[in-house]
Amino acid sequence: MTALIDTLRAAAPGLRGRLIGQANLADLTWFRVGGPAEVLFTPADPEDLAGLLAVLDPAVPVTTIGLGSNLIVRDGGIPGVTVRLGGRAFGSVAVDGETVRAGAAVPDTRLAKAAAEAALDGLAFYRGIPGSVGGALRMNAGAHGGETVDVLVEAQGVDRSGRAVTFSNAGMGFSYRHCAVPDDVIFTGALFRGRPGDRAAIEAEMDRVTAAREAAQPIRERTGGSTFANPEGGKAWQLIDAAGCRGLTRGGAQVSPMHCNFLINRGGATAADIEGLGEEVRRRVRETSGVALRWEIRRIGVAAAD
Repeated sequence: MTALIDTLRAAAPGLRGRLIGQANLADLTWFRVGGPAEVLFTPADPEDLAGLLAVLDPAVPVTTIGLGSNLIVRDGGIPGVTVRLGGRAFGSVAVDGETVRAGAAVPDTRLAKAAAEAALDGLAFYRGIPGSVGGALRMNAGAHGGETVDVLVEAQGVDRSGRAVTFSNAGMGFSYRHCAVPDDVIFTGALFRGRPGDRAAIEAEMDRVTAAREAAQPIRERTGGSTFANPEGGKAWQLIDAAGCRGLTRGGAQVSPMHCNFLINRGGATAADIEGLGEEVRRRVRETSGVALRWEIRRIGVAAAD
């Protein structure tokens, strides 16, 4: 048990969420790799989260993880406090007219389903994104012709000092797979707007998105989704393929033969294997095309000690 937990409990005796020392994170990521969190905090609700952040020493690092779908946790684990949102306070979805309010822990696929059931068009693209609302906000997630910037009304969060904050769509500073909100803001929920549509047609579009994803992506593998963002005017997978990286391996990690912008854990891979393979792909693409691919997968934590 880390001493940090005792410090946190003494500083915030009213906490209602769970604090776990040396918590296993590998089982929480789709790659199934990575070291432990020094302290894992699952807050009861936004007020509980704010209460911890308000008393936390500014020198203690805070990291937020979601569903673990677009994430590499390095083998040495994550120092400080790792926040993982869950439960009813962060996992609820409510439709009101043409708007949908969702907690940050709501899977994107569930957001799409809730909108479809209410005959709201415009959010079906979330069916093809294997993450949560919090991640979608942070990276302006998109697929199949839609992006978060197209449907977001506002986002709520808590900043590093424990203050509740709200951002309008314009205030998010969205660009391709990025938002300009400070990294230390933890998103807690968001309001989206759809438009009236035909439920059957929307559900048919979602089925099309699902079929296209299953046909083209290695979704049955231990993977982290799209590894690199598409460069301006191009496709990352085409550059990777042209650089001869399809099927390339390092340790237990491999560039997917099915879709070469996906890395997979074939079994026994370490986080270092996966990240190292990704860097080798970037090196070969840079040598063959001059393009410096940008990681879309988040890489967090510290490397294992030698």
